[in-house]
Amino acid sequence: MMRKQLYTSNYAEVERDVIRLISQTRGSQPMKSHHVFTPCVTGIALYRVQSFPSSVHSSPVYMMAVMDCAMHLFLSSFTLFLLCISCIQAKGMQHVTCGSVLKLMNMDYNVRLHSHDVKYGSGSGQQSVTGTDMKEDGNSYWLIKAESRKQCTRGQPIRCGDTVRLEHVATKKNLHSHLVSSPLSGKQEVSAYGDHKGEGDTGDNWMVLCNSDFWERDDAIKLKHVDTETYLAVSGRTYGSPISGQIEVVGDYSPNSPHTQWITMEGLFIHPNDFKAQHHHHTEL
Repeated sequence: MMRKQLYTSNYAEVERDVIRLISQTRGSQPMKSHHVFTPCVTGIALYRVQSFPSSVHSSPVYMMAVMDCAMHLFLSSFTLFLLCISCIQAKGMQHVTCGSVLKLMNMDYNVRLHSHDVKYGSGSGQQSVTGTDMKEDGNSYWLIKAESRKQCTRGQPIRCGDTVRLEHVATKKNLHSHLVSSPLSGKQEVSAYGDHKGEGDTGDNWMVLCNSDFWERDDAIKLKHVDTETYLAVSGRTYGSPISGQIEVVGDYSPNSPHTQWITMEGLFIHPNDFKAQHHHHTEL
């Protein structure tokens, strides 16, 4: 089995998300950062890793267990997933890959792509998608998946021109659009859609447009909605209650709009030690 590596960006930011989410779950006072490790080990124990060497933090067994915990349990437990992320030291990585979990920031308005279990009061009535300027909000994480009815290998770099889906980690619904007017600007509505397994329809498919061979974390990208040929954008209009201060996210027909550029921010990024070799020897975890 080919061992895979995990990389987190902006470690302190992710750790703060973890601490806040756990405090909310427990209904208790805010946790200290050193409390995070214990529940992560509890998660690892579920995978029957029964012995830890004295150098546990650097042990390959430990690192593999943490990765297994993260990649197999986060779909059923967002909190545990973030706990596992928080146990791994932040490092750099060049590409966005299949299975990466990340936040996207609109480069014009400096807001992160966001969703939550709040439905639109008009239009489709589906789960709303907005932009938020809160960097530490755990509801802004998105999982990169293959397009509808297809699969991709975890760790496989996303090429410019590839079609992907973005699954909202907290609610398991996919970034979606359709021929419905948005509530504030009258542009095209962008929503989150799908069942409890993260499956929706072709309205969940987005093409990654960038200027390199691969989607690189430091580069601006555009996301083109495949069904309607609009571009993921921010309108600049601001919502009132119950999501006061959040910005409307829309589909824009103009590819040259300055509001359509996005960049990768915080997240967890996965890739094999040698991506080329996995075409011959790869075994899924």
